[in-house]
Amino acid sequence: MEEIKIGISACLLGEKVRYDGGHKLDQYIKETLGQYFEWVPVCPEVEYGLPTPREAMHLTGSPETARLVTIRSGVDYTAGMLSWTAQKLKALKKDDLCGFIFKSRSPSSGIGGVKVYSDTGVPSRRGTGIFGGAFIRHFPHLPVSDEGRLHDPELRENFIERVFVYKRWKDLVDRGGAIRDLIDFHTEHKYLILSHSPRHYSLLGRLVAHAKGYKPGELLSQYIDILTEALQLIATVKKNTSVLLHIAGYFKKLLAAGDKEELREVIEHYHRGYAPLIVPIALLKHYVRKFDEPYLRKQYYLDPHPIELMLRNHA
Repeated sequence: MEEIKIGISACLLGEKVRYDGGHKLDQYIKETLGQYFEWVPVCPEVEYGLPTPREAMHLTGSPETARLVTIRSGVDYTAGMLSWTAQKLKALKKDDLCGFIFKSRSPSSGIGGVKVYSDTGVPSRRGTGIFGGAFIRHFPHLPVSDEGRLHDPELRENFIERVFVYKRWKDLVDRGGAIRDLIDFHTEHKYLILSHSPRHYSLLGRLVAHAKGYKPGELLSQYIDILTEALQLIATVKKNTSVLLHIAGYFKKLLAAGDKEELREVIEHYHRGYAPLIVPIALLKHYVRKFDEPYLRKQYYLDPHPIELMLRNHA
């Protein structure tokens, strides 16, 4: 498998770049995800030119116009960090990233829930780091997360699934983004998109149906806007159950009565929380192979990411 480039806060890989000279190594990220991702490490504060160790910093002011200031001496690094960030974003565009994992709650790298201290010293958790916030505004379609969110099984699966979808999308665009390729992409991701949002799938369907009425760049731009919005929604048990029943319908005339009942029970067990998603998926994949169902063979919903990551094994 071609490795996928993912940006990452350098401290999460064990690099000793934090203000106290330490790191925040995350073994799951480095060792497990590292088997599939090629890391592009970034430490805004060190790359900007600050030493390690260094005086700790925090955000002050309002969340919308927060400033990056050292806690003890009050040195304001906002302007310099913004200038460095603008140059770094240009450099990262050349790296062809398919996602980014940020250090949570960092005043430079956090992408949400970062403390911002008012003039009275009262903090709110509505801020984003100087670099992290600029990154998500500059690359609105790139999947992003922080290491804290990756500890949640649903959010972890959502992020990694989006990374693999984005890689396939990028490959489509790199090939030229022909309408025929877009139709194939849309078809192959039908059930995956439905598991996130039937409404967005309908919007994308109408877009593809009238593809010839758009300029190529405009068509692709609108498609990825809607797709990104759809995949940011969590694939719930209810939506997954609906998709599983849709797929099971392909086999209603092929399965014996006992096999149909077993399949129905397995899907119901998932729906009730007695079994993880991987159980009905494994049974459906068995029938796809057994009956050589060509349409379902192409559905990324059944294989959205490497099975070794066990992202669908939680109940």
